[in-house]
Amino acid sequence: MAHVQPVRLLALALMGWAGCSLGAGALAADLSSPGAKGAQVYCYMRSSGNNHEVSWLAAYALIKRQSASLFKTSPEHAAVMITEAVVQNPGSFPDCGRYLGDLYTNTVNRQKQAAEGTSGSSSGGSTTAVAPAATATSPTRSDRYAY
Repeated sequence: MAHVQPVRLLALALMGWAGCSLGAGALAADLSSPGAKGAQVYCYMRSSGNNHEVSWLAAYALIKRQSASLFKTSPEHAAVMITEAVVQNPGSFPDCGRYLGDLYTNTVNRQKQAAEGTSGSSSGGSTTAVAPAATATSPTRSDRYAY
């Protein structure tokens, strides 16, 4: 039994070393992930003067097409993928952090409107919760099944 302990320690040491060496490779490989590509498109378009909606639609279309999943990526998951890519590699996406909040404003506005709608219905008034950036002709992040 005394012989098993050094083998376990050696195995743990090798796993730790492999994890450290794979970490740098995983970071480099992460820049080719669908989320990183979407972040690159979104951040480039925003820094070039495009508004959130146009930049979001381009980035989301790329993420949907690049993902190797059996299921389509939801808009919420795509926003998280972009956010993770920017936060993990801020040097690759300079000044993009200021645009990340726009990925979540529709969700925050919907939650506020839903809360106001709930409190408004108790007083007898009626309110309609509509995403502010949604139009009838173009899908947005708030159109849950538009993907």
